[in-house]
Amino acid sequence: MALAVKLGEGARGSTAPNPNVGCVIVAAAGEIIGRGATQPGGRPHAEAVALAEAGTRAEGATVYATLEPCAHRSARGPACADLLIEARPSRVVVALKDPDPRTNGDGIKRLSAAGIDVRVGTGRSAAAASLAGFLTRLRSGRPRITLKLALSIDGKIALPSGESKWITGTDARAHVHLERARTDMILVGRGTYLADQPALDVRLPGLEQRSPRRALLTRGEAVEGWETLRSPQDVCRLHDVNDLLVEGGSATATAFLTADLVDRILIYRAPIIVGEGKSSFGYVGLDAIADAHGRWALVDERRLGPDRLEVYERVRRA
Repeated sequence: MALAVKLGEGARGSTAPNPNVGCVIVAAAGEIIGRGATQPGGRPHAEAVALAEAGTRAEGATVYATLEPCAHRSARGPACADLLIEARPSRVVVALKDPDPRTNGDGIKRLSAAGIDVRVGTGRSAAAASLAGFLTRLRSGRPRITLKLALSIDGKIALPSGESKWITGTDARAHVHLERARTDMILVGRGTYLADQPALDVRLPGLEQRSPRRALLTRGEAVEGWETLRSPQDVCRLHDVNDLLVEGGSATATAFLTADLVDRILIYRAPIIVGEGKSSFGYVGLDAIADAHGRWALVDERRLGPDRLEVYERVRRA
């Protein structure tokens, strides 16, 4: 299942509105005979790709999939549950049940009714992390939103003049481009657009074609080639976006935090002190320190050259 998750993660940012699923088929003797990930644009699905590689050898094999095989037929392709039934593996191991109402357990039921042993839950946490964008959109009606910030030690994003190139080093900036390649859309505010004229593309060798769509948070005039959101709440109309990356600036970050729409924060912290300068956030609606605690959990941290990456996730109570 770990390999299936890795394959699915490699497809993140290119499959929306479909999920970035990974699939691996293992023969009875232990040989990997099929690998697949959801293809750009959402089709073919991961299971179809892996089954095409395995061919007739899939009979009697074990199939690992990060998400329940779909049960709905489409003009773009057959239901993966039907493809698996035709291939006749002995077992299908599924990390997560698909919350899409068109499947929602029906894929598992159909496989079981066909005499295939189905097991659910293996690798659940890793698969859920990889599929977080799709799962958030299905459950919350909006993309998973990641806020990215490059900060000094003292929490500044720029000098008083607005100069911010470059707070972080090349390793941190390369990591940002990798995050861009894994997202469907990048958003900045009008101020950042006017000050920086950012390209917001992916400039990593071999990943240039993975540059996401660009969006602007503004109540002003639309910009050619950019999609427009009038308010943070407009993310709820982005039905074909699984992952949204918010890159700035301070007013935009503050607006999304105040609306409690941020699910994940990436802080790239450089070992510099700016002193007087532009702060990362404004007022986010908190009037007591006690209310700030327990809202965010540090889930990862690592060095990127001279800089440090801190990854936080929003703690949401059921």
